[in-house]
Amino acid sequence: MKPTPKRLILNLLSAAAGEPLSARSAVEACALFGVKENSVRVTLARLSSEGLIEARGRGLYGLTPEAASLAADINDWRRAEQRLCDWQGGWVAVYCGALGRSDRAVLRQRERALEMNGFRELEKGISVRPDNLAGGVPALRKRLHALGLEPEAMVCRLDELDDSRAQQARQLWPVARLEKQYRAMTERLEQWLARSGDLEPEVAARESFLIGDAAIRQLVFDPLLPDAMIDHAARHAFIESLLRFDAAGHRIWAALYQAMVQVPAEAGSTLRH
Repeated sequence: MKPTPKRLILNLLSAAAGEPLSARSAVEACALFGVKENSVRVTLARLSSEGLIEARGRGLYGLTPEAASLAADINDWRRAEQRLCDWQGGWVAVYCGALGRSDRAVLRQRERALEMNGFRELEKGISVRPDNLAGGVPALRKRLHALGLEPEAMVCRLDELDDSRAQQARQLWPVARLEKQYRAMTERLEQWLARSGDLEPEVAARESFLIGDAAIRQLVFDPLLPDAMIDHAARHAFIESLLRFDAAGHRIWAALYQAMVQVPAEAGSTLRH
């Protein structure tokens, strides 16, 4: 699926690790995906008006502090396994029953925060996840708030659920599907790594972005279930493959970016075609 200019630009800025992105580099990179220059420049203007990016000089852009905070959290996927700790059978609960639902933007932020942290609704207004993340409730509460959950939401630990609800809670996640996705994405990543050396630079850059974006999104929204609930070996293999893939993709894009900046703006570039 062809990525939107918005997604491309935000991903490029996120990967830039604080370095500004020039409009010309954005145009060159987006051209690899068939996005026209006018669409890129319109998107840059819209992202600026939405408060997601800001000018860092003439023709240079960077993420705003708010957008950079979200990007940093998303980029923390490399530490996914380090966030895990032993599960003692307890749960973390978020109660949203007293929160409003009329503001769609706030509701989207709330739902995204819960989904990115693996919560699923157990009862009306009560979402839960296993208490198997390092730092426990305080760390998770802080992360939820940073991602957009309202401070008024109750975040607490649940212990000693009755047998029926405990069984119901364990079945909230599509474990078989998650395990299938781990194996399928691992195979896809490894197959690409095996043939990436034979690809033209532009093709390798385009494919690494598309495949890597899908794989990272899969991990960012992974519920990070405890070993007792999921095939942790399959998840570990997926993460290891993604780390190798990410390193290869960064090398490809770094080389391509250097080629872009070395081409004088008025001379044009073969990357446009």
